[in-house]
Amino acid sequence: MKRKILELAEKYRHYTAENLSRLVKIKSLSLGEEKVILELKKQMLEAGFDEVRIDGLGNLIGRIGSGSKVLAIDAHMDTVDFGHIENWDFHPLSGEIKDGFVLGRGTVDQEGGAASFVTSGRILKDLGYNKDWTIYFTGTVMEEDCDGLCWKYIYEEEGIKPDLAISTEPTNLNIYRGHRGRMEIAVSFKGLSSHGSAPERGKNAIYMASYVALEIEKLNERLATDEFLGKGSITISEFKSDSPSLCAVSDFARLHLDRRLTWGETKESAIAEILEIVKDMDAKVEVLNYEETSYTGLKYGMEKYYPTWKIEENHPLVQTGIKSYKSLFNKKPKVDKWTFSTNGVTINGFYKIPIIGFGPGNEVLAHAPNEKVAVDDLVKASAFYAMFAYMLDDE
Repeated sequence: MKRKILELAEKYRHYTAENLSRLVKIKSLSLGEEKVILELKKQMLEAGFDEVRIDGLGNLIGRIGSGSKVLAIDAHMDTVDFGHIENWDFHPLSGEIKDGFVLGRGTVDQEGGAASFVTSGRILKDLGYNKDWTIYFTGTVMEEDCDGLCWKYIYEEEGIKPDLAISTEPTNLNIYRGHRGRMEIAVSFKGLSSHGSAPERGKNAIYMASYVALEIEKLNERLATDEFLGKGSITISEFKSDSPSLCAVSDFARLHLDRRLTWGETKESAIAEILEIVKDMDAKVEVLNYEETSYTGLKYGMEKYYPTWKIEENHPLVQTGIKSYKSLFNKKPKVDKWTFSTNGVTINGFYKIPIIGFGPGNEVLAHAPNEKVAVDDLVKASAFYAMFAYMLDDE
């Protein structure tokens, strides 16, 4: 089986790269993924998937097999924008295949994973896959705006509840088994305006927010650390204020906090830390909420709390990943974690579905100019997903 899978992955090398090139040429920011989803749907149908459909939120769900157990392989199809175009050596939507790489925004984060799993689906169909597993290949939406929202919809509205899952977010072809969680917190301060010539008559909201900003800087230094996931962190990503005029004391200020949660930290503990800092102030602390209308016209949302998750290295899912990798490439993979956040925040963080990460590309290129992925990575990833499907239940 190893030989057949590797031969087919190599046979489809150009096919995989060309499929990715077509995806990259379509601009696909969050809430605007319709065209890239339709292109991926076309690719799944051409690869011979048993079923391909688009759900109410706009996620693409492809299926191979009809077994009693369910494996989901996920890739989100939205990307971030380009940033300053002058920082790029090539056009972000070029999709050019050059010097062994596919170039452009989304090649790493993370349409390369989708192109690879389309090829793995084609390999499984070529080999007549008939194990007692249903495999869903999901091209999901809105992840860059709200991690895991797409899987909240798939799980709660579509009723797809996998036994196991693989995220194809970039891992540099390593196996990842967790990452820190995160949350977005707003702290609002209510002051009292007065004429700028007599500030003592007012209560300046900017001063309150500035004091808290310095305390948050100190808080960051004393947050908890986990041996595997690393240290929790907090930073201020936005500072807004208002006043009746530029000749008046500010009566409102607001801090936007980016909080990264390591193992053992929770939404409640993170909020309690901020409440302690502002306890003597007229301040409001709240976890923000995301609610937007997808390209299908459906409004959907969730609280912007994305739980920390990890699974142990001796978990059967991780071991199946290691076994699949060693079988194909004759060496042991590195087992590690992501720095950033993924759809794993709902898949495992909320729903406790065991999940690992394995994807083409290096995460250091995610959201960066000159994003590109090696075609060799695409080939190896497509082989890995197919081999993993055959290794299920063999551990």
